[in-house]
Amino acid sequence: MEGLGGDAASPMASLAKWKTEFSRAFQFYLDKSTPLLVHRWIGTLAVAAIYVLRVYYLAGFYVISYGLGIYILNLLIGFLSPKVDPELEALDGASLPTKESDEFRPFIRRLPEFKFWYAITKAFIVAFLMTFFSLFDVPVFWPILLCYWIVLFALTMKRQIMHMIKYKYVPFSFGKQKYGGRKTPAAGGSPNHRG
Repeated sequence: MEGLGGDAASPMASLAKWKTEFSRAFQFYLDKSTPLLVHRWIGTLAVAAIYVLRVYYLAGFYVISYGLGIYILNLLIGFLSPKVDPELEALDGASLPTKESDEFRPFIRRLPEFKFWYAITKAFIVAFLMTFFSLFDVPVFWPILLCYWIVLFALTMKRQIMHMIKYKYVPFSFGKQKYGGRKTPAAGGSPNHRG
């Protein structure tokens, strides 16, 4: 009897071991891709293009595309929003600095760029895989979904931009002044230099 239990556990143990090894390798390559911002986004654009071409040639799966668009809009709002909402801080008595003498507080996103990229990439991959199952190909009149999504996008972005203007924050770092690190004095020479 124990022989049967050992045999049944062996495939499960090897499956668990394979899953652990795959997870480690995946996390390793995910960590290696973290500083490669442009390469990551180019890869995501390629995945998105493959998805769009598949939906275009199949002429279907519009509900999946609509759901994907809503999900990406939700991620975009998180990416553009500060981690701590200034409206809630204003109720607590704390607020964003309004004068130069106030304390500097950098913009910290609610959804960091890497998590934003990772979630969008996963969403496109899942949506692409869903196009292989006819169960998800619900017949709809796609122009109505597109118009509704455009209106939803415009209203949501208007609200977000008004929030940015009201609380005077910019969620992007390009165009902002950059400060260099401390420079080492040139007169002292290097520690390995002997005179």
